[in-house]
Amino acid sequence: MRAVRIMRHPIAHEVRLLASIGRWVARRPHGIGRGRAFSYGRGQGAMMFGFGFVSVLESVCMAVLLRNHPAVHRVVLALDVYTLLLIVGMHAASVTRPHVLDDTADEAFLRIRRAAHVDVRVPLAAISSVRRELVTTHEKRDGRLDLAIGAQTTITLELSSPVRHFTFLGRPKDVTVIRFHADEPEALVREIRTALELTRERTAPSPSPGRPV
Repeated sequence: MRAVRIMRHPIAHEVRLLASIGRWVARRPHGIGRGRAFSYGRGQGAMMFGFGFVSVLESVCMAVLLRNHPAVHRVVLALDVYTLLLIVGMHAASVTRPHVLDDTADEAFLRIRRAAHVDVRVPLAAISSVRRELVTTHEKRDGRLDLAIGAQTTITLELSSPVRHFTFLGRPKDVTVIRFHADEPEALVREIRTALELTRERTAPSPSPGRPV
């Protein structure tokens, strides 16, 4: 049963990748609602194209090598096509699942995502600081979540209270520092700071009424 639960998460991830291709074609982003979307996948387009090209090249080479073994070639071809679909799906998920900042809800939040396997909802009230910071080396540490794109993150978010993140295999992990990438980090940092100010103004206690005259 434990193995079944573990496998359920990778399978669900692949389903989300394939569904993202349809969303990409239909230009239907996921989970934006009334919030504002901020992209992060622009820098990885060339890399994903390279992966796709290598996958197609491998498929052509295997077709030549296995031309006298049609049964084996059909199996290998099916695997190659599926691999190519997953590569396209990963890029499509990055495009259709952007970061989302929503300060219109009762509980304002920042939704930080990476493709179809990371989706962290951070209440604005839990953010203690946010800054534009380019980081190109990421060491694994407890309490920190690094979501690099093209081996770099551009925004650092520090939290006053932990938020829960689920790993690829579904294990819970509480984090207090999140470093992630955005295509336009200055704009996102500015919008987060503005939203934080508005949120604090809304939640600030009302001044005590003066003594009646």
